[in-house]
Order: sequence, then C-alpha cells, then structure tokens
Amino acid sequence: MLPLRLVPGPLGRWFEMSTVKAANLQNTGSGAPTFKNSSGTEIGQLAKSWVNFDGTGTVSIKDSFNVSSITDNGSGDYTITFTNATANANYAIIGIIRGQSSNARGASGVHVHTSTDPTTTAFRVQTLFNASPNSNGGLDDFSRVYFVVFGA
Repeated sequence: MLPLRLVPGPLGRWFEMSTVKAANLQNTGSGAPTFKNSSGTEIGQLAKSWVNFDGTGTVSIKDSFNVSSITDNGSGDYTITFTNATANANYAIIGIIRGQSSNARGASGVHVHTSTDPTTTAFRVQTLFNASPNSNGGLDDFSRVYFVVFGA
C-alpha cells in the first residue's frame, strides 16, 4: 500500500493522494520515468525494450516496444536493433523461447552471442536446443521468441 500524501489542489485546498491514474507519464528529463520510495531511493524502472517474434522462415515481429528490426544471421541467430539507442551497453537482456524446434529433444534456451558484445543500438542473441542421448544440440529457429531489456 502506498503512503497517503497531501498534495495541493485547486483553491488552496489539500487532497490526499495514494493512486495515480493517468493516460501518460512523462519524465521531466530525457530518460524514462523511474519509481522512487518516499525517501527518494529508486525502486524500479520500466522496460527499455521488448519484442515477441517468430524466428522460423522469414523472421517476423509479432509485437514490440523500441525494436525497429530483427536481422536473421542464420539458424537460431538474430540481431535485435533498437528504435532509440540506450544510454550505454550495460543493460540486462532477458530472453525465453516457447515451443519446440523441429530438432529439440531436450531443454531449449537462449543466450547472448559469445563473440558480439551488445551495443547501444543492438544486441545479438541465439536460440538453441540442448543435447540429449540422440542429439548434439545446437542453434535452431523457434516460432515464439521473447526478449526484454532493462537498464541503460
């Protein structure tokens, strides 16, 4: 529960405020709004970017925020490009896949490309299926791929 705060209202009256309902929030600076507790300590931020895409066949973005394009670098290998650059490249990338590839025999997952560091304008990721007694595992395309970026 949020603490109640008195805020000035019209005609010099004071109102208690504990819930904000608004169509838009806008930072007075150049960054995204941040959330702070009553002592001014930052306690959260909004996602800087997110994307839901189909990585099979011709890659297609199903829905996104702050993602301008996805480059298909080969089977299970993608570069995701931001619409608006981040302040630095020290952001956190969280990803997950859903469904199985045609080759999956075990657990599947995602990781940031090992030889390409994220930049302020893009990051490169790979989707893969795990090894099993019948498969060496490897990169593969999945129909439901999701990434979210927090930070910078």
